[in-house]
Amino acid sequence: METTDLVLRKTISVARPPDVAFRVFTEEVPSWWPARTHSIGHERVDSVVLEARVGGRFYERLDDGTEHDWGRITIWDPPERLCMTWHPGRGPETAQQLEIRFVAEDQGTRVELEQRGWETLGDEAEATLANYESGWTGVFGQYAEAVEEARAA
Repeated sequence: METTDLVLRKTISVARPPDVAFRVFTEEVPSWWPARTHSIGHERVDSVVLEARVGGRFYERLDDGTEHDWGRITIWDPPERLCMTWHPGRGPETAQQLEIRFVAEDQGTRVELEQRGWETLGDEAEATLANYESGWTGVFGQYAEAVEEARAA
């Protein structure tokens, strides 16, 4: 199956400047990530952590201290851009690439997510992409609520 042309894109606008939108996305992940439904450990998730640097991990920590990697930061360019590998619940050899851009607009920030590299999943690529299509919609909704509640730094 040829899947190299599969790309998932999501965009949302928030009424805060890029520095606030970036900070909430990276430093306040537990305030908006729906760990009960979008994680490996579900109700056992104690925290979701994004290490703010190139090479940093994005992972969940369970109530017993067990950690599950979701990906690694590959580009750290605050407050404009963040890139990472993405493989929650799978090995790093199946990772997609996530790129999140924070673009200033008149009324705040347009947050653009692009997820590429579905070919690593072989025959499961299209079904997994469809799952993520709806999943990111819900996640972005919760993120937007958290940004709206955030104060300017």
